[in-house]
Formats: sequence, structure tokens, C-alpha cells
Amino acid sequence: MTNKNSWFNAYVNSLPTRGWFKLLSRYVVVPYWIWRDPKPKLPGGPRESPQTSENVQRMMNLVMPLKDPSPVGRAMAAMAIAQNVDEIFSGLDNVGTVHTARFLLLGDNLCMISVYDGDFSNYIRDFIETIGSVFDAVIGQIKGAEHMMPTADHVEEFIEWVHQHDLFQAPDFPTDLFALQDAAKGLPTDGPAHELMTLPRDLILQLHANPNLSLGGGYRSYPGFSAAQVRDKFGVGW
Repeated sequence: MTNKNSWFNAYVNSLPTRGWFKLLSRYVVVPYWIWRDPKPKLPGGPRESPQTSENVQRMMNLVMPLKDPSPVGRAMAAMAIAQNVDEIFSGLDNVGTVHTARFLLLGDNLCMISVYDGDFSNYIRDFIETIGSVFDAVIGQIKGAEHMMPTADHVEEFIEWVHQHDLFQAPDFPTDLFALQDAAKGLPTDGPAHELMTLPRDLILQLHANPNLSLGGGYRSYPGFSAAQVRDKFGVGW
């Protein structure tokens, strides 16, 4: 869309608010472009960065579908957390790179939202090796995860499973979406520049492939310090 002042541009810009255009887009235009130019599902979690500050306070938004989403099943998931919360939090302390972590019941999902430093795979690996046997009580409530129990015996498979269930984090700079889509398709990311006007369409199509996503990397305080460094400065220790 354009911001240039003219009656035609004003009309074009108003189309997304018009009922007939919403119906046309939903049932004709978007399905056509999904068929014509499908976008690959992009992986979850933060992307690797050579910048040190970009590897501090990274975010995990793990969405795990409940095996039993009924009120009884949700209560069982809540009990699995409550009965093991001390061991889980002790394990997160022992990992040493975790700033915060919390569990949420959202819809039919159990979610673990955490902020950590460094490499994603090492974070999950250290967590499972520290308290995998305790965390199995939680995983036992999750749909499609039964074959990975005990998780201590399936560490690499569990890391990949978490990666697939971690929300895709939309780039902070919207145009970076072009390069991510090209890379996922195996195309060179330094090829001809994409037309900026196609960005809204590409975003819509990506939301079909990734219906749930994190809007950017989020705000991060203490960009140059890890949790361990901050705690050390305060004399808190672990």
C-alpha cells in the first residue's frame, strides 16, 4: 500500500477494512497465493548471531500441545508442574545461563517461556541432563512427546522437538523476512532485491505457514551482561 495523497491511493489503502474485500481475500486471493507462492515453515527460536550482545537474554517460547486438553487434563498438567517446581527451578539454576522461566496454560497448550544466554541446544541439553528425570513428569502430559521418554535417553531428539515447538521469532527488521524465506527455500540470500511492496503479502503467506509467532526478539535489558555477571555484581551468587 502507499501513503501518497490521492483519492485512488486512499481507496486502495481502505480496502483491508471493507467487508467485500475481506471475503474476497480470505476465500480467493490468499488461497490463490498460498497455491502460487507457498512459504516454508520457518524454525522457532532466536537465530544465531556473531554479535555478542545478540546472544544474551535470548527468548524461548515453547508451546506444547496437551495430551488431554479437558479441565481434568489441564489440572493434571498444572499438578505436574506444582509437584516438581522446586526441582525444575533448581535445575534451571544449575544450568547457569537462565534469567527467567515460567509455565503457562494457554488454550490447549502448556507453554514454557524462558530467557537464557548463549546457544539454544546447549541450554536444552544442560537442562535435560540436570533434571530430565523430573521434567519427564511434565512431558508425560504432552501430546506427541511420549516416544522421547525418558528424555535423558533422547536428548538430541528432544532438542529438535523443542526447536520445532518453539515459536518462530519474526525479525525485528521486517525486510529480513525475505532473506529468511529465501534461505529456507535453499535460494541465495544475496540475490536480486525483493520488491518492498510484496512484503505485506509475504508476511500474510508466512503467517499461513507459521500461524503462531513471536513478534520480534523482544526488549532485552542488560544487553552486555549475563545473568551470572549481574548476580555476581550484586554479590548474590547462585
